[in-house]
Amino acid sequence: MQALPFAFLAIIFYLGAGLWQGLTLTRRVPARTRLVRSLALIAVACHAVIVWVTLNHGGALHLGLFESASLVSWAICLLLVTASLFKPVIAGGAALFPVAAACVLGVMNMPSATTENPLSPGLVAHIFTSVAALAFFSIAAMQAGLLSLQQHALKKRHTRGIVQVLPALTSMERALFELIWAGMILLSVSIISGTIYLDNMFAQHLAHKTVLSLGAWIIFAVLLFGHNVLGWRGQRAARWTLGGCLVLALAFFGTKFVLQVVFSH
Repeated sequence: MQALPFAFLAIIFYLGAGLWQGLTLTRRVPARTRLVRSLALIAVACHAVIVWVTLNHGGALHLGLFESASLVSWAICLLLVTASLFKPVIAGGAALFPVAAACVLGVMNMPSATTENPLSPGLVAHIFTSVAALAFFSIAAMQAGLLSLQQHALKKRHTRGIVQVLPALTSMERALFELIWAGMILLSVSIISGTIYLDNMFAQHLAHKTVLSLGAWIIFAVLLFGHNVLGWRGQRAARWTLGGCLVLALAFFGTKFVLQVVFSH
């Protein structure tokens, strides 16, 4: 299948959706959630073709850095579009959609030669829950950033700009912790399935991923405890969310980046 036209369309529609949402946040254009969602949905559909073609290129499974980034960004955008039907999260698309466009461009121009052995159903479940957990936490990180900006503006008594565009602070915070809870459940399943189906989670090539994943789990567990028991919210919750997402992203992409980008030169 010729993937280039689908890549071109995915990039154009992702950038269109991200640009409109970004202009909405700066009040340059009126909010058009349905338009942004429709553009993003077309991009996600085209991106799905790219994910399929690049992961299964040449009859082998490719899970290199750019293939993984493309897969994760596709999952993030699919989840964001779906969740936006029920929760106030579409604003995060201002940053997440352009990132997905960059991932499509990257995987088309820098494919990995690394192939994986055929995966058992258990390992497929482990990969699926890992990707889904990272998708939920990535959207939570964007939500946390917007929440932080919103709270900062309100403290400074700035009632124009982004404050007028975003939903109420309580709605934003409720959506944030719902995303974190969903991510925690998936991350827990991912860690448990990895323990069951991987031969040794602390083997040399997996040790950093295991340690960082457990570290991210602890960070989010502390955050949820702090929120539910100690009343953490606002800037503190945003910082813990961003920190946990960064650690999890390092767990997912760290080794792939070092092996494919650093050591390849």
